[in-house]
Amino acid sequence: MIERYKEQLLRNASLLDAAAGCNGRLTQLALSITEKSDDNSAKTLCKKIADVAAQHKQSVEIKQIAKALKDSLIEYIGYMRLSEIYASAGDQPAEEDNKTLPELMEELNQLVGLEQVKNKVHDLIDYQQVQQLRRKQGLFSAKNTMHLAFVGNPGTGKTTVARIIGRIYKQIGLLSKGHFVEVSRTDLIAGYQGQTALKVKKVIERSKGGVLFIDEAYSITENKHSDSYGRECLTELTKALEDFREDLVVIVAGYTEPMKQFFDSNPGLRSRFNTFIEFSDYEPSELFEILVSICNQNDYQLSPDTSKIVQEYLCDVVAKKGEQFSNGRFVRNLFDDMVMNHARRVSKIANPTIDELKTILDIDFAVSRRNV
Repeated sequence: MIERYKEQLLRNASLLDAAAGCNGRLTQLALSITEKSDDNSAKTLCKKIADVAAQHKQSVEIKQIAKALKDSLIEYIGYMRLSEIYASAGDQPAEEDNKTLPELMEELNQLVGLEQVKNKVHDLIDYQQVQQLRRKQGLFSAKNTMHLAFVGNPGTGKTTVARIIGRIYKQIGLLSKGHFVEVSRTDLIAGYQGQTALKVKKVIERSKGGVLFIDEAYSITENKHSDSYGRECLTELTKALEDFREDLVVIVAGYTEPMKQFFDSNPGLRSRFNTFIEFSDYEPSELFEILVSICNQNDYQLSPDTSKIVQEYLCDVVAKKGEQFSNGRFVRNLFDDMVMNHARRVSKIANPTIDELKTILDIDFAVSRRNV
């Protein structure tokens, strides 16, 4: 849901940029709002929208786009605020619960690539459903934990899959709420001895009934100067993994090698995680498929020449990638840069056509390539 609001905001900002000749300034403000949660950018964008509407009050088209942008800004910020309220209560917006199990499975299956991950998740669901049926018939059922470890590079869909798993587990009766709580080191570790355990307990309480997702989990123990706080956090977390295993799924995620060290740091930790799922880097064709999907969601299209050049570029990037290649995030950044360059170019066109407003040309990509 949040992605839809985000895409609408960015799309309308880009459209108004092009129609009113704002040289990409509105899109840049929208990106600051969606990527950095910048409140000042939100206030500035509101003012810019009003200014543009006033300057072009004779243009019905610009006034309509300005209204659409304002509405999408309100929807995005409103949804984000509502999500914060629900998260503080350990719940999630009602519309997240509306999808049926087949719809959620289809959502999982439609993710680009990740075939091994999808197969593993399908196996997990089949196993859990069969164990439930065995319990109902009075047969022995293993009490394996549902906690998971996701390993792999950033931008490979770990957070997305974690969200879907929570909602699927609710649908099949393994979790009471299926909501998603994401935390980092700062949410778990305090600056004073004894306070870390309290922070962890609060996070656990908020997460019960759903999924607690800890990205870069190894950061809990990586700071030698606060190692005692890290141990305190792991002690409390390990206890919660066992105490609330019936209605809580904890998913820890991060790079492969640091995650191995993370599990070695606490003897009782690894035994609480039965399932390790590796997220491989995307192939060039998959990265291009992700880019095309993002374009379609935002009413953009790549020209034939741009498509060819981008595919060649992605092959080159993957061949030379380093250990910290950001996969899907790399593609998202590439798209954002192309949209910005498209807005700068189209804003100089008098009365651009729909095709011009939608089509990203090779020149838009050429500038983006230097920026990524």
